[in-house]
Order: sequence, then C-alpha cells, then structure tokens
Amino acid sequence: MDAPSRAKVVKSDAEWRAILTPEQYQVTRHHATECAFTGPHLSQKEAGTYSCVCCGSPLFRSDAKFESGTGWPSFFRPVDAGAVTEIEDRSYGMRRVEVLCATCDAHLGHVFPDGPRPTGQRYCMNGIAMSFTPDSAADGASRER
Repeated sequence: MDAPSRAKVVKSDAEWRAILTPEQYQVTRHHATECAFTGPHLSQKEAGTYSCVCCGSPLFRSDAKFESGTGWPSFFRPVDAGAVTEIEDRSYGMRRVEVLCATCDAHLGHVFPDGPRPTGQRYCMNGIAMSFTPDSAADGASRER
C-alpha cells in the first residue's frame, strides 16, 4: 500500500463544533467511543469507501471489512499505508493502539492484533467517525463529468 502525501487539515475547536454533530464531535475530537451495536455502518454490506467524517479523507474500503462480532465496524487494513496514524493509548489502565485519521487527527477507534488474514489486524472503528460512499454513487458521479 503506497502512502499518498496528504495536506494536514487543522481547524479550531469552534470550527469542528460547527461542522460535526455533538456525537461526532465527542468521538472524533475528544476520543469518546460510541456504544457497541449503535453506530452507523455496522451492517453495511454495499461496496464502497469509508471516509473520515471530519475531513473526507478515504480510510477503508468495503473489501477489507469483516464481521468481528464486537459491535463496531471492523476492517483488516486501511485504504493505504498513509490513511491512518497509530499511536499508543494507555488510557483507562489499558495498553492499546489508537487509530487516528492521518489527515486531521480525528479519533477513529483502535487496532488489535486479532483480525483475519491477510494482515491479522482488526481496525475496530467508531461508525460515527466515518461516512460511506457506495461505489455506485462514485461511478454515477464520474459518468456525469
């Protein structure tokens, strides 16, 4: 996976509040977690791209999504190596790896080493931190040009 260069998106707290719902703001800007089995995209089966709800950067493709049984959308790899940033998270007395959008530093979720092949990774994401664009919508947009 090649990592395309991305311009960093930086906004003030007031700007983030103005463009996000209160729930999106809490999850993406304050590292909250949506309740299991409540967020969008958990049952999404359509082919398409999951993007950051804050900046629109592509994060994951549907062909890397799998059913983990955890209650959050799970993926075994990001769309490319530069899509996400992984940092150590020692909050709540645990040692985990937090996943952020590489473009705007939005909190997306955590990654665990118990996923399926070929990567063995489980990117356990907050559905509310992502938007979804079906491939059919992208195909229609390109035909209109």
